[in-house]
Amino acid sequence: MSPSYPSTTNDMITEEPSSPKQIPRLTRRLTGFLPQEIKAIDAMIPLQSRALWNKHQVKKFKDEQDFQSRFVDHVETTLARSLYNCDDLAAYEATSMSVRDNLVIDWNKTQQKFTTRDPKRVYYLSLEFLMGRALDNALINMEVEDDEKHTTGGPPSSAGSSDPKKQNPNSREMIGDALDQLGFRLEDVLEKEQDAGLGNGGLGRLAACFVDSMATENIPAWGYGLRYQYGIFSQKIIDGYQVETPDYWLNFGNAWEIERNEVQFPITFYGYVDRSEKDASTLSPSQWIGGERIIAVAYDMPVPGYKTSNVNNLRLWQARPTTEFDFAKFNSGDYRNSVGQQQRAESITAVLYPNDNFEQGKELRLKQQYFWCSASLHDIIRRFKKSKRPWSEFPDQIAIQLNDTHPTLALVELQRILVDLEKLDWHEAWEIVTNTFAYTNHTVMQEALEKWPVGLFGHLLPRHLEIIYDINWFFLQEVAKKFPKDIDLLSRISIIEEAGAERQIRMAFLAIVGSHKVNGVAELHSELIKKTIFHDFVKFYGESKFTNVTNGITPRRWLKQANPKLTDLIAEAINDPQFNFLLDMPKLTEMTKFAEDKEFQDKWDKVKQHNKIRLADLIKNLNDGVDIIDREHISDTMFDIQVKRIHEYKRQQLNVFGVVYRYLAMKTMLKNGVPIEEVAKKFPRKVSIFGGKSAPGYYMAKLIIKLINSVAEVVNNDAEIENLLKVVFIPEYNVSKAEIIIPASDISEHISTAGTEASGTSNMKFVMNGGLIIGTVDGANVEITREIGEDNIFLFGNLSENVEDLRYNHQYHPTALPEDLEKVLDYIEQGNFSPENPQEFKPIVDAVKQHGDYYLVSDDFDSYIATQELADQFYHNDRREWIKKSILSVANIGFFSSDRCIQEYSETIWNVEPVKA
Repeated sequence: MSPSYPSTTNDMITEEPSSPKQIPRLTRRLTGFLPQEIKAIDAMIPLQSRALWNKHQVKKFKDEQDFQSRFVDHVETTLARSLYNCDDLAAYEATSMSVRDNLVIDWNKTQQKFTTRDPKRVYYLSLEFLMGRALDNALINMEVEDDEKHTTGGPPSSAGSSDPKKQNPNSREMIGDALDQLGFRLEDVLEKEQDAGLGNGGLGRLAACFVDSMATENIPAWGYGLRYQYGIFSQKIIDGYQVETPDYWLNFGNAWEIERNEVQFPITFYGYVDRSEKDASTLSPSQWIGGERIIAVAYDMPVPGYKTSNVNNLRLWQARPTTEFDFAKFNSGDYRNSVGQQQRAESITAVLYPNDNFEQGKELRLKQQYFWCSASLHDIIRRFKKSKRPWSEFPDQIAIQLNDTHPTLALVELQRILVDLEKLDWHEAWEIVTNTFAYTNHTVMQEALEKWPVGLFGHLLPRHLEIIYDINWFFLQEVAKKFPKDIDLLSRISIIEEAGAERQIRMAFLAIVGSHKVNGVAELHSELIKKTIFHDFVKFYGESKFTNVTNGITPRRWLKQANPKLTDLIAEAINDPQFNFLLDMPKLTEMTKFAEDKEFQDKWDKVKQHNKIRLADLIKNLNDGVDIIDREHISDTMFDIQVKRIHEYKRQQLNVFGVVYRYLAMKTMLKNGVPIEEVAKKFPRKVSIFGGKSAPGYYMAKLIIKLINSVAEVVNNDAEIENLLKVVFIPEYNVSKAEIIIPASDISEHISTAGTEASGTSNMKFVMNGGLIIGTVDGANVEITREIGEDNIFLFGNLSENVEDLRYNHQYHPTALPEDLEKVLDYIEQGNFSPENPQEFKPIVDAVKQHGDYYLVSDDFDSYIATQELADQFYHNDRREWIKKSILSVANIGFFSSDRCIQEYSETIWNVEPVKA
């Protein structure tokens, strides 16, 4: 049962203050000892106890027999199973717990190392951490020690062998062999793991790559997020429609998490603000008397680095009630309300991004964000206070990175703690806050910037609203002093938006004012935000506050784990049996000398065909065992893939319009008597593969999903075109599916309207796996083009500087649509893909025809089709040149490693250094 907290103030102590007017202060917990504390405690432990403890200290398994012993122990004691009923699920759980044991030993040593050396630490706050499956990643990253070799990075055990696995038997191969001897296949065991439901799209995957790279780079860092009970949702496709169901990813528990019931913080909502002195201002220490209290309980997930014993931590918070069960209500027959408090509390961490199309949904989202920020801040402060350093050194010891605007409340919460609980002067506290936080922006679209209604905010967090008003007041005073004659600037730059029916708090503006650095995530994006949505802040602060750190991805997961055959081929080609290039990705440039080597090209193509068969198997399994893709011609079929969050700006509708254009053109040729062989020359074999989730309340995105599935239904069942074109929508797109989908790509689509995609990281993943890109000049496509060369990417469409003029012309000087697009839209509008409801897709058609075509589908359509046809010709008529482009793309993708990102953040924003053993 959760402990009861009689105090109503939002603090970190379990006892009542001695005086009613005394404001409770933060207290220390007996965790994470300092060196001097360890010595004092050590002296209190009897010598016999200390000797026995050292004698029985848990050690890491280091060979197959050690692992098997640990495995059987977990099966028989932890899981209470036996030789006779240990199935693949039990084998997965026992393997995961055995591997986790090793990681926890290193985790403890890592945390003690950080405590002893007391370096500056990084805390990465992200509402999403799309981690994917943990076991395979841990096997790749985990160090294994034996008598001949200290780490997986040690000297090869069989000199002269050309097989990287024989030269460097790592933990994955060792455990695979050990499981095989026990009667299990590693591949079957790995398949039993559920994807952790902790994220949705690129934001969460970026955070996951970053925590991997921070551990690999030996950066003292923790991630902070939420432990969602049901993820965002599980996507089912029923009659072509997206249907959201709970993601029961925790049904069988999570072998990778450590429940920390001893780390709990009370979090308060609602209530009112009280000040002991009548004339005290909002700048004075105040007491927030809350109306509802929730307990935040910590769950830890170890994050291992690659070729290092460093294991960092991802701490996730779960909401619990202060009182789970009201016995009095139950006894009086009020059974439903007897657990009401538990249900209200648990709803906070039930799902990621509750639907905010209604007021209760908005309130739950805000509650969720504050709950997470407050618990994380209290945990960070608890750790800092152990050092007994003065508060002025807080920014010297702590860097907090805001991953988008979701954690912006953290800077307000830190200000509240410093002023109300620690009694610091308001301005002194604010200087500490602004020197501690940095903010990463992920959008260039004004409508995507997070805002909260003042009324809702003040009702839920009354003290925080006061603090925000004070922040805004002092900020606007500074602006007025610098630009005394620019009255309009004050309203444009104010944290409080006064226009509209209700005042709104602009969270991105608050994040900028409260941070010492603001970064974009691609060069184009960083320039655009300075010229558009944050132009006024650049005018006030100057450009030095704004910087760029182009996104990256971890090659351990997105190359080694997702594409092991390609990884082995690369290692063999560049003579790197230790896979050190996964730590130094620019080494891939050594492959350029093989780009035109026919033998190497054949090996490269063989890997691609293997990966395409894996994807065909996945699609078959999702289609009730029926093949959609013609396997007989799979090597001659272009796999064209677009998998990402469904949104109009990402323009899945442009892609599906292109599919319909291709289908209609083929049908027209056949109708005109052209033989199918000639049709195949004009439109060779192709399968268009889609995947991604729409937000539950996003009507247009969900309608696009339905259109894709309706087009697939017609195209895939048209025998006349003889399998020359297929369309597939893969439901429930997640990390583990991406690890199969991405390596199989021949070409992938990154076709957002220019100036709308901040960066994108799926483009990097596809290129790292040898897939070419068709894309607009947007986001990181610009830098990918620079790195891999214009000849190795298919670009099309208008540039970002033309977008606003084109939108203006659509509104006031409309022109005729391209003829081919007109035919496509008419065919859709006539109900050919929705015979039972001919008007079903009218909103999609009208968005282009009647409502200004905001995402410029019509402007880019002809260019898109021409570029698709160019890609067709290269792929089908000059395969050697295509493979050459693929090899050169991978050889020059090294810049986009997330290790490089973390090095840049460390040097230019966080001012932290690696802490090595």
